[in-house]
Amino acid sequence: MPKYRVNEQIQAEVLRVIDENDVMLGELTREEALEKAEEHGLDLVEVSPKANPPVARLLEYGAFKYQKEKEIRKQRAQSKEVEIKGIRLSVRISEHDMQIRIEQAKKFLERGDKVKPEIILRGREKAYPELAIETVQRFVNQLGATFSLRVEQEIKRQGSSITAIITKT
Repeated sequence: MPKYRVNEQIQAEVLRVIDENDVMLGELTREEALEKAEEHGLDLVEVSPKANPPVARLLEYGAFKYQKEKEIRKQRAQSKEVEIKGIRLSVRISEHDMQIRIEQAKKFLERGDKVKPEIILRGREKAYPELAIETVQRFVNQLGATFSLRVEQEIKRQGSSITAIITKT
């Protein structure tokens, strides 16, 4: 929530003032603007401090603040947090298990999430990371046959695991 200067908090000497009916009152000194606000029983709120001269409005500050908070809550509700969903594969994964993982990944991508295929290398598998890279590449290729994908993170080895991050374009 942005901070708005109200009444005596306003530091500018000259203000461009707008009343509660959106009528421009012109450029007034801070004292004149505060007197106008007092006459109307409203607050003087600096809505555009970077303008030259700063713009202030005569309004009820509580209602104004509530309206701004309501707009911010609405924006938050409409924005979706993108999650990264992990799908664990193995070097010796069967074709049927691969298809099940691909179906899972399709559901995640349709929801708008990102997918992170991952293979954790165990024992002798660590000596043959190229097999794991091939498996992840096969997974991405088969998934790419259904969706147009964008690879956000290329297939790479991180310690004893091989990962990539893909998303739907």
